[in-house]
Amino acid sequence: MSSCNLTDNTQNTGSSKLETPGIQLDKNAFQKSIDGKTTSLYIIKNKNNASVAFTNYGARIISLQVPDQENRLTDVVVGFSDIERYIHSTEPYFGATIGRYGNRIARGKFTLDGKEYTLFTNNGVNSLHGGKKGFQDVVWDTRQINDQSIEFSYLSKDMEEGYPGNLKIKVVYTLSDDNELKINYHASTDKKTVINLTNHAFYNLNGEGSGSILKHQLQINADKYNPVDSTLIPEGMPADVQDSPFDFRKLTAIGIRINEENIQLKYGKGYDHNYILNRGTSESLFHAARALGDLSGIVMDVYTSEPGLQFYSGNFMQGKNEFKNGSKDDFRTAFCLETQHFPDSPNRPDFPSTVLDKGQSYQSSTIYKFSVKK
Repeated sequence: MSSCNLTDNTQNTGSSKLETPGIQLDKNAFQKSIDGKTTSLYIIKNKNNASVAFTNYGARIISLQVPDQENRLTDVVVGFSDIERYIHSTEPYFGATIGRYGNRIARGKFTLDGKEYTLFTNNGVNSLHGGKKGFQDVVWDTRQINDQSIEFSYLSKDMEEGYPGNLKIKVVYTLSDDNELKINYHASTDKKTVINLTNHAFYNLNGEGSGSILKHQLQINADKYNPVDSTLIPEGMPADVQDSPFDFRKLTAIGIRINEENIQLKYGKGYDHNYILNRGTSESLFHAARALGDLSGIVMDVYTSEPGLQFYSGNFMQGKNEFKNGSKDDFRTAFCLETQHFPDSPNRPDFPSTVLDKGQSYQSSTIYKFSVKK
């Protein structure tokens, strides 16, 4: 089980290193000039000594330390120890803010007001997570609001990666004294566009480097999900989870049905599907999911204003990258619960709209709340 204690805030002291048991996060290792901007390392911490480490390269989470059932701080988000590993990783999305459009857009095309827009197809025939250079690969402006809150902002210019409109984005992360990581997204545009922001943290609630996540238990508050085609684009109507491997309405081990003969599991090489949350029409925060680490007793509850949740079971992790504690990103050693609108919504008028018009304000909120099994 990975456990480390971030004891220093490098933004408030002269120290360049964060000392951790067996791990050192070195601020200098996160400093690099990219596209004329400087990357760095940032820390927020609450009164319980829980903490989150970030870099403004991709406005991404590097580390998230929360207490386990023995009150030991455990790093539940996998990540790297320096900026170069993020730049050259075979998996570009670890911990990152995703946009302009999280998830897939079919054939890299969509139409607004009769005009067709063409995106870069970086996932087979489809566009994924913003295209060739999504928000994970840009340097965000940063403002550390206080010890427990940090703001990242970015201007995505008109036609960047093929998307219309100058889009101003702000993402605020706050770590509450109740061990809640709150993520608030805000955006505005000067031209009609589409937007679907999310965070792509990879979680292992037993700690980074603790092995497979298949014995984690998961509950998703959804009666339906979106079946996909062989390229992972939603097709047809939503399907009932009942009597299928996709039924996580009660706490269920992630791996108990993952190898069943099922065409959807075959397409995704496991779970890589959007769940349609049972939230109705309310836009308030909704309890979307709960995950439980089988060894640590750490519970993660997910609340969101979004209509969907993409559950990804780490099916494309290949053991080619080295994490902070020296372990590799082996097959299914982390999972993602990405709060978002549905994949390919710009091409599906039957899905909740992802269109943002000039003068409108995009707002989305998600909370990852950590506690221990009682």
